[in-house]
Amino acid sequence: MTIILDGLQNFRDLGGLPLAAGGSVRSGVLYRSEGLSSLTEAGVAALSASPIGVVADFRTPMEQASAPDRLPADREVEVVELSVLEGALTGAAGAAATTDGPIDTGMAKKILAALPRLGELYVQMLEHGATSFAEAARRVAAPELRENHADAASVDGDASAVLVHCTAGKDRTGVAVALLLDAVGVERDAVVTDYAISERNLAGPWADRMLAGIEQMGAPLTPEIRELVTGTPPAAIEQALTWLDERGGAAAYLQSGGLTDAELGALRTRLAG
Repeated sequence: MTIILDGLQNFRDLGGLPLAAGGSVRSGVLYRSEGLSSLTEAGVAALSASPIGVVADFRTPMEQASAPDRLPADREVEVVELSVLEGALTGAAGAAATTDGPIDTGMAKKILAALPRLGELYVQMLEHGATSFAEAARRVAAPELRENHADAASVDGDASAVLVHCTAGKDRTGVAVALLLDAVGVERDAVVTDYAISERNLAGPWADRMLAGIEQMGAPLTPEIRELVTGTPPAAIEQALTWLDERGGAAAYLQSGGLTDAELGALRTRLAG
């Protein structure tokens, strides 16, 4: 079933991505997007009718407060808050683009000047975010762990799919999705290609609004800042994946964050079974 969430530019189902061992990722299980504050009424209705029952939100409390997700009122959607600080620049830019209050431009310039390149930022996320990323993996795996209480058809028929998002749906979400896909054996080129799609999806009014927020902070729009706010260059996620490879891979990393052997097996069955 193809789902269209009106108001979102960077929403997609991860189903269909090729597995190195053959076959492909199951559809209707794992989705990714930007924040849900821009959903239209039609988008909220489509979310209500979808199999999505869990939203894993990697935004900080400040980002959540400035742009609250729009969720259905007619059924429950569980929101799991998994705040990851690294990558919150886009949320700050979005807040600056819409605020009517004063902005401390001097402080903003200092913060922006100290920011790392995108690949380095992803490594920092991985260094500090293992627990949050493992919890996201646990939520994707959870329906499979309940199959001893219900058959697979009834589990899949419930609202058990997981939507992962941050503000742009490209950085924290990109790292989280790359971890999940790599851990279940998706072909590496496909992992990188999915990550890179976000830059094209976000181009246009969304990217222009975020860059305007940076300018409002008083910072010059250097190529590095443009990349941080709106870019998804393949080299950035490849740097993160190389960092993982050097430490045993994505599956071992998720286990370092608390994912158990049973949960890892359930994740693989859920996404690749």
